[in-house]
This record gives sequence, structure tokens and C-alpha cells, in this order.
Amino acid sequence: MGEVEEKAVLEKVGNVVASINGSKHVDQVISAVYSLAALLFPLETLSFIGSISEKYRDEVRSAEALSENQRKEWWKVFYKGAAFPALARVLLYDVASDWLVCFPISARKNVYDVFFVKGRMTEVVQAMVPCLQNRGSTRYDTSAVYSNAERSMFVDKFLLWKVFPICCLRWILHFAILECSPDNTLLTKAYHAHRLVETMQRLVSVWSKREFVQSSRLEQQAYVTAALGLCLEKMSKEDLDATKDAIHSILQGVSCRLESPDHLVRKMASSVALVFSKVVDPQNPLYLDDNCHDETIDWEFKPTMSDRSSVAKSHHKDEEADKVKGLDMAKEANGVDDADMGKKVKGRKQKLLEFKLVDPDEVIDPAALNGELISDGEGDDFGSEDSDSLSDTSLEPYDLTDDDADLKRKFSQLVDVVGALRKSDDVDGVEGALNVAEKLVRASPDELKYVASDLARTLVQVRCSDFTAEGEEESAEEKRQKALVALIVTCPLESLEALHTLLYSATVDVSQRIMILDVMTGAAQELASMKFLKPEYQPRNLISSVSDKPWFIPRNIGPPGASSWKEISTPGTPLNWSYSYERELPPRPGQIQRGKTRRWSLQSSVNENQLEQSQNQFPQYAAAFMLPAMLGFDKKRHGVDLLGRDFIVLGKLIFMLGVCIKSAAMHPEASVLASPLLDMLRVREISHHIEPYVRRSVLFAASCILVAIHPTHVASALMAGNTEIPRGLEWIRTWAHDIAESDTDRECYMLAMTCLQLHSEMALQTSRALESTEGTFGTETLGLPSALASGMIKIPRV
Repeated sequence: MGEVEEKAVLEKVGNVVASINGSKHVDQVISAVYSLAALLFPLETLSFIGSISEKYRDEVRSAEALSENQRKEWWKVFYKGAAFPALARVLLYDVASDWLVCFPISARKNVYDVFFVKGRMTEVVQAMVPCLQNRGSTRYDTSAVYSNAERSMFVDKFLLWKVFPICCLRWILHFAILECSPDNTLLTKAYHAHRLVETMQRLVSVWSKREFVQSSRLEQQAYVTAALGLCLEKMSKEDLDATKDAIHSILQGVSCRLESPDHLVRKMASSVALVFSKVVDPQNPLYLDDNCHDETIDWEFKPTMSDRSSVAKSHHKDEEADKVKGLDMAKEANGVDDADMGKKVKGRKQKLLEFKLVDPDEVIDPAALNGELISDGEGDDFGSEDSDSLSDTSLEPYDLTDDDADLKRKFSQLVDVVGALRKSDDVDGVEGALNVAEKLVRASPDELKYVASDLARTLVQVRCSDFTAEGEEESAEEKRQKALVALIVTCPLESLEALHTLLYSATVDVSQRIMILDVMTGAAQELASMKFLKPEYQPRNLISSVSDKPWFIPRNIGPPGASSWKEISTPGTPLNWSYSYERELPPRPGQIQRGKTRRWSLQSSVNENQLEQSQNQFPQYAAAFMLPAMLGFDKKRHGVDLLGRDFIVLGKLIFMLGVCIKSAAMHPEASVLASPLLDMLRVREISHHIEPYVRRSVLFAASCILVAIHPTHVASALMAGNTEIPRGLEWIRTWAHDIAESDTDRECYMLAMTCLQLHSEMALQTSRALESTEGTFGTETLGLPSALASGMIKIPRV
């Protein structure tokens, strides 16, 4: 940006201003303004050249054009120097007062508006805001200047620049369009209907585009949605009917937002649909959101209590909980303090399943799993001595009549459960089978591995909405998912084979594919934190010490609170050929006492000499979880298009793979499976997916890879000359850095920063492992390739 370039730009601006001042026809003004716009922006001449007279078309065609690099230099000098303020004053006052009303729409958009739409935001706002202020009588047409400035505030891409508070947006709309204050209740005919309709059409043309939903920040989407909704609130049905294609555009925008997995985006769609329905038919408002029943719509989109509870159950909270869990695992692996790991996500989801400790020696009766109570007749023999303590008034007559609970079928075998689930016309049978399915599966009967595949397919294909009452669908769906999770945990190989077959099958819909991925995610997490009981090791003396008590007297070993041993005397016998002793024992924890008789047969849930331990059982099944799911994800089949319309399924799939690789963290399986997962994530259609939901899942999976791989494995790969894993980790660093710099989604930015932080920790630990290896074996034995030695793993400066 030298002085000569700035001088040339100012000289060109002076010539354009002189041409405008000397113009006698509107086409002269268009030609003069275009001669400068062609030096700054890539313009399409054919879009407006047909709207000007033949006399000036040659001047437009012969206008000087620059290369792309030269245009960028001119653009910088034009907006950073004094050239733009000088030209903006002429355009906003002289041209707007005398000529802009005569501009064809195509010429106004491609020649005039381009200076404000594609310019620097700060300079454009500083130039346009003073035009909204009325300063009394001037030589310019104040109404035209004011109207043009107001119009420019809502021209397509200008909406993407600045997000004002909603209170400021209300003032802008009322003063610029309605010409009254927001607190004025007398709005009968005090506004210009034509101006309101024109503004609404510009807003809806931007709001309805799918690209706007995919590429814009949530703050910008909420701002444009609020502007559109506030305009619709002031319109009548006659005003809406006078618009061209506005109704179709509104419905298109609502439809594409309802498909979004983001709750806030769906709430925007329901709010616009509600205010639109009130304009069309005030007596029949359309409520797409159960939580939106208020008369006034909150255009600031603040979350209500019902919103928080519903969002807390969504998959978004699952992602946040796993992000926190992934960071915690990274800290355990790399030895990083809490303060060094950055911000933690606030929301934490409760565990899907509460693990119950089961005694391995306990005998389980399948019939008891249905809630049947076993008669206590056999155990009451010991209580007959104290039966006189019960009075006659405590006895109640037994009801011999049958009720619905007695007539319901009891399931004690998994084969019967599969058969009942397949009978869709038997509502009670399906409901009863779902109620007992999880308990029967977790009992691990001998028939489980033979019916696991059929049971998995049947549970996926059953429709909970067909046999449940309205409002109880979530309860039945939860039972189905818990049964599938239990089935995968207890019989992984057989059930996973069936689920992977259904995942890409044309016989299931999107909701069923999402459910399959959800239960696989829950099963992986449960297998990774499997709990069991192990007898506590108690060392004993190999040689017993000599005691003063006779050998036949029992030792005082037992639970605390037990009394000393006493000999039992048996009168009437001449000789005691054996010695009998007794003592009193305290009741065990959880032991139930009835009346005066103590039942000694009951077992406590946790034995005193058993310890609770956890062991990661997932790594041995990690390949069975991940590899079949990654096979053929990019193939378009009948009813399956993961890279296209089924992007939600793609995001769920990547999220599930991230949870799986994290569940195998610090195991050899993680290093082996990281390579195919990295190959999948590096596919451009995935890593640069247009939907933010998919990009978030990819970033989450990348962070899980950084957490799962042990730094010593990376160091070993570097020493062995294996560049596959190091190159994949370097790709994560460069790609996350690009996302942090250019992505418009705030959550993607936060996840990218987390990836960079985890990568720096991985690089630090790997470098320490390499240094320790150099100190042990010497530098000469490493023999690292030059490409790796030059920094294949780098510590980013973020």
C-alpha cells in the first residue's frame, strides 16, 4: 500500500464524483459508478447491462478490470484511506436524492449496493448511521436519503455483519419503517405498508436460504429471525397476500430449521411459524413447540425451565458430558492439572444405567424377575413357635377374584419375549415383554447367545408408539434402549452383528438408525466401566500360635458385635461324645427380620469379605464395535445417504466412534483403531461438512483420539519410522487450527481449541518419552527420518 497507489485511488474517486455531478442521465451515473466498482469487486456485467440504454453499454463493457490480487490491493486502500468516506457521502446524499429512484433494481444491487454490502463493516456503519439523523432542511431530499439508509440496513449480507440487542432492533424497525416509537400503541395506519412489506421480503429472502442456516452463527440467525418475526407481527393478512413468494419462502425456512438437531434453531422455526399462523388465521395459531404457548414471543430466545429440562435429555448433553470425561481422561494420562485443561462444560449427564453389584454365587430365578413373590411357607416352620403373638384381628381375608395383573402373561424365557414382541396386535404382550426384557437379559441365561441376534433385530423393529398411550412413548422407548444396551453388554458379538446389518439396511428409518448408534454408545461406556466383586485377600499365618484353650473350642473370629462361645449342655445323656457351642451374632446389613423369628438364609447384597472393583472390558470388543460401522459409510444406498440428507445419522456415527476410541484409551487397541478412524475423519466431505453438527462430532472424535493414544505409542512409531499415526495427529493440529480461525460456529471454535490444547499435551508427553529413550539408548540409535525430526508433532501457540 504505497503512496502512489493511494494517490491513484483518490484520483479515480475524484473522476467518478466529477462524472456524477456532470451527469444528465441516470445511465451516465450508473456507468461512472461502475467504472470504480469494477476495480474493487468481481461484478457480473450481464446481470444489469440489459437495463441501461445501448448508448452507455459500450462504456460499461470497456471499463477497466484488474486481476484478483490488484483488486484486493485497491479494496484495502479504498476502505482504509480517505477515498471511501468521500465517495460514500456522494452516494448516500447526492445519488440517493437525485438518481437512485431511477436506478433499475439489478443496477442498484450490483453497482450501488455493492459498495456497502462488500465493504468494511466499521467504515460502512460510520458512513451510514449519520444518514438516519434528521437535521432539518438541507439541499438534499431528506426523505430519500433517510429511506435509502434504512433500506441498506436490511440488504442481504449487511445482516451478517452486526448483531444488535433486540431492544435496539425494535427501535431500528420502528423508527426506520413504522416511523414511531416502540411504546406507541396507535399504529392503525401510521406506517407505510409498502416499506414494511419490502423490508420483510428482503429479510425472508435471506432467512429462508439453507446456506444461511448452515454457515451463519447462531447469534446472527437469532437476530435475523427476530427482525423477521417483529415485522410479521405488524403485518396484516392483506399485506402478506400482496407479497411475492414470501409465504413459500417462510415455509421453506421453517422446514429446513425443523430438520436441524440444534434445539435453538428449531425454536426459531416454531416462533416464526407461530407468528405467521397468527397473521394468516388468528383464531388457529400453529404451535410446533409444546413449550411455546405464551401470547408474546420471546425473540431473544432465552431458555425457559421447560427448555432446559428437555435439552438436558438430548444428545447435546451427552456430547458435553463425554467432552468433560475425555478431558478428565487426558489429565489422568498426561498428568495435567485442572487449571491447565481450560473451561469445563457445565452440564453433566447422569449415567444411562446404574450398575448394580451382583453376587456371583447368587441363584436367580427367572420367574422372580416378573415380580412374582415366592411363598414363605417353607421358611415359616421356624416361626410357628411365635405364632401366638399374632392376634386374630391382624388376619385379612384373601381376595380370590382375578384381576388384570393375575391374567397377564408372565415371561421367564427370552424366546417367549421375542415371540411376544413380534405380535404387534397384542398390545399387552408387547408391553409386558418390554418390561421384563432387560432383567431377563442381564440374568444371562444359557439361551442368550442363541437368541441374541433375533432379540436385537426385534427390539429395533418394534414400534413403541403403536402400543403405548399418548405421553408414555418415552417410557417405553427408554425400556427398549436399556434392553438393547444390556443385550450388547452381555452378548456383544452376536448382537453387534445384527445391529450392524440393520444400520445401513433400507428396512429401517432414520430414527431407528439413531437409536442403534445411541445404544452402541451406551454399551461401550458400560463395558468400559464394568464393575464386579472380588474376594478380599486376607493373609493368614502359616504356622498357628499355641493357645491355652483346648483345640476343640472355636476361636473368637467373627463379625464385630458377636458374643463369646458358650457350651450347649444336653441333659439326659450320660456321655457327650461331641462338644456343641453357640453364640449370638449381630444382624447383617440389609437383613430383614419378621416378628420374633430371624431368617438366616437371606444374603446381603455385598459380602463383607468382597471388594468392589472395576475393569475395562471394552478393548477386546472395540474392533467389533467400530470397524463394521465405518465400512461403507460413504456409499449412497436406497434410503441411506449419510453424506447428504442423513447428516444427523453421520454425526451420531462419528460421535459413537469417538466414544469407542476413548473407551479403549491407553490400550493397544486404541493405537490400532486410531488409523482407520483418522482416515475416515480426513475425508473432505466429513471434515469440511457444511453442517455444524457434523463438524462438532468430527472435532469431538479427534479429541478422543488425542486422549486415547498413549504418548509412548507415538514415540515408538516415530522411532520405528512409522509415519501413519504422527501424520494423522499433525493433520488434527492443522485442521483444528483452520477451524478455530475460520469456522462461524462458536461450539466448533471451542472444540477446535480443545483439540489444539490436547495436541500440545500429547506433543509434550511424546517429546519427554523421546528424551528418556535418547538418554537410555543414545541419540544415534534412534535414526529418525528428517521429515519427522523437523517437527511432525508440533506444540501450537494458541
